[in-house]
Amino acid sequence: MNHKKLTWLILAAVLVILAVWTAWGNSALIVSDIKIKSENLPIAFEGFKIAHVSDLHNAQMGKDNEKLIKMLEQQKPDIIAVTGDLIDSSNTNIDIALSFIAKAVSIAPVYYVTGNHEARARDAYKKLEYGMESLGVNVLHNDMKYIQKDGQKIQIIGVDDPSFNNVYSIGNELKRLNDENAYTVLLSHRPELFREYVESEIDLTLSGHAHGGQFRLPFVGGIIAPNQGLFPEYDSGLYAEESTNMVVSRGIGNSILPFRFNNRPEIVMITLAAI
Repeated sequence: MNHKKLTWLILAAVLVILAVWTAWGNSALIVSDIKIKSENLPIAFEGFKIAHVSDLHNAQMGKDNEKLIKMLEQQKPDIIAVTGDLIDSSNTNIDIALSFIAKAVSIAPVYYVTGNHEARARDAYKKLEYGMESLGVNVLHNDMKYIQKDGQKIQIIGVDDPSFNNVYSIGNELKRLNDENAYTVLLSHRPELFREYVESEIDLTLSGHAHGGQFRLPFVGGIIAPNQGLFPEYDSGLYAEESTNMVVSRGIGNSILPFRFNNRPEIVMITLAAI
């Protein structure tokens, strides 16, 4: 075999390996565990578990999302937080979204906020919201709810994606909603608004939207994210500043770009701990 043929064979083998790795990585759903410690957390909520699901974009992990549902069941969460883009505006399927939600609410109470894709598909979203509320989902439109346990409470705030109103500051809403006497969990689709969460003294924010930077490189991280551009600052995992923690999910589905690389879809399991 001459040198040229050997080179082409090696190149072909590398391309096949990359293709297989990419295909596997787009369907190999994982659970990422994060522990959040806070002196503000009531002792009754020690060990409280939040399953964070984001950016499903009508994807299906297994038939009827059975893989996703099974993994959620195994985690035994106290609540499930869905932080937007449950549907995809360019390929909207309400039935897939509601099928997932119907199974999720049988596992734990579900709290939901909108993403930018719900804003783009407003007519479809109206049907989705009606269906979710009929199933008992806590749909939070710039609203809050308390969760009570053993005489103590934490607060769940949910804000709409800014694209619903074309107002990209949510600071006033957060100041209005935030109970300074309660540990606060904020559901907000946008991680790039981290400074506003810090300034509003939110204890814990759950976000998505960045898709993990879509393509991830070792020692570099994500390459590109919506509203953050190249090499996004907030693309995956835990960020902390002052008393505020933010967990950014890499999400599950894809949107404009049909695949991700070195960036497995995830459920984030957050366990709260009192200091």
